[in-house]
Amino acid sequence: MSHFDLPLEELEHYSPELPEPEDLDAFWERTLTENPFDPDSVTAVAVDTPLVTHRVDDVTFGGYAGDPIRAWLRIPADATGPLPTIVEFLGMGGGRGMPQDNLMWSAAGYAHLVMDTRGQGSHWGSGGHTPDPHGTGPAAAGFATHGLEHPDEYLYRRLFVDAHHAVEAVSILPEVDPTRITVTGVSQGGGLAIAAAALNHRVIAAMPDVPFMCAFPRALGLTDDAPYADVAQYLAVHRDDEEAVHHTLAYFDCALLGRRATCPALFSTGLMDMTCPPSTVFAARNRWGQASPQPPAQPDIRVYPFNGHEGGESYQWREQVAWLAALRRDLDVAC
Repeated sequence: MSHFDLPLEELEHYSPELPEPEDLDAFWERTLTENPFDPDSVTAVAVDTPLVTHRVDDVTFGGYAGDPIRAWLRIPADATGPLPTIVEFLGMGGGRGMPQDNLMWSAAGYAHLVMDTRGQGSHWGSGGHTPDPHGTGPAAAGFATHGLEHPDEYLYRRLFVDAHHAVEAVSILPEVDPTRITVTGVSQGGGLAIAAAALNHRVIAAMPDVPFMCAFPRALGLTDDAPYADVAQYLAVHRDDEEAVHHTLAYFDCALLGRRATCPALFSTGLMDMTCPPSTVFAARNRWGQASPQPPAQPDIRVYPFNGHEGGESYQWREQVAWLAALRRDLDVAC
């Protein structure tokens, strides 16, 4: 690996011109109106596990089109009262795994909801449990090209609604403090975290790590790695569809959606990340909240100069825990 992208001093201020659809807000307002959250769709069933320090619930809620979306809710076994909550979205191809997986956030005293990703869950990890009943047209390898023919058909329209509804679903669970919900995720999960923060203002903080789906025009052609390369491969075959593809992707560009966010954020990037290049991450970070009536402060970002798409891993989790603790102290003072 090498430092292939812009130098860090340029990245700090990098904010490229990105074509924004005139009806971007109307598109998402219509999408959420057509796919309303149903509180009655939420169920939580305790899971029998050998864990003695944690309790795990098998959660189901209605996502896009009311489709059932699975999730795990993990909380400390001795927790009393509603807890500050982390909603986590997964990287591409992964599923929610098994009940005993991924205990770090609940071990740190949080309620932790991990949303399964519809139609995924078989590329890494311990599997997923949520099908996607909606078909798509021609696609290249991976998931980034499913439904590219039209914004209404794109896979990420369904996933962004699922992410929005995950926040709604967790907010009504008795273990959760609905005023203290943070979203996070790595790669695809980072993009979903940005979308959830932009579309659902229940979110009080966002922590997207090495996020996918930011500054598509910059990413396409900059890297040979999937999933951006999958879109380039699609266009290499569907040569007449370039305008339509860029039109579709603009509705899901998290550098544009993040402009609508109203909450604080902590980003991360690896300067050797060929999967989600650092300039695309900085493009989203540097535009964060700019379209909000009261823009939040520019997000913090942790930069890992000699890392690729793995980013900071446990080092970044340590940064997140400290950042959230400081944010919670600030909120307590403000209240």
